[in-house]
Amino acid sequence: MNNKVSKLSPRYHLKYKICVSGAAETGHCSADALEKAEQLGREIAKAGIVLMTGATTGIPYWSAKGAKEEGGIVIGLSPAASEIAHIKTYRLPLDYHDLIIYTGFEYAGRNLLLTRSADAIITICGRIGTLNEFTIAFEDQKPIGVLEGTGGIADEIRGLVGRANRGPGKIIFSNDPKDLLVKLVQLIDKEKGRNNSK
Repeated sequence: MNNKVSKLSPRYHLKYKICVSGAAETGHCSADALEKAEQLGREIAKAGIVLMTGATTGIPYWSAKGAKEEGGIVIGLSPAASEIAHIKTYRLPLDYHDLIIYTGFEYAGRNLLLTRSADAIITICGRIGTLNEFTIAFEDQKPIGVLEGTGGIADEIRGLVGRANRGPGKIIFSNDPKDLLVKLVQLIDKEKGRNNSK
């Protein structure tokens, strides 16, 4: 039996992983931000993509809800070191996830692991933690989708990037969840050297 595999063989069997990053507390988000997060989760699941979240409330929670209700796979990375700390110390939910990894690295460390584990990130609304995840992804030159019109950091990113004097990055902007995902997947395909004839 020959088990040799060429080192150059594309690994088309691996699913893409997209992190949805957004506000855990959504009082400042647009009125339809949660609905759009849930719709995006559904679209991610329909596309056969694994959704990754920070295993938290708000925008990530609603995207996980949409993905799970559509039969998708959801992986969460928690800032806590254990399930008990996740629930009691951080007061974070367990539902709508297939797997939660307890990093023990608090929020900043969790953010780094989360963005580095994903093939791309999508920003919806957001506060300072979302901006942290965005800048990590930007520095790592990852594909990024920004769902504009959802409030918070998502509606500031275009201006911030323009004033940062670091170039445009690999950012897709859209105010429609489905359109954003389609364009972001095309960018991931391009980054990975894949074409649409899989």
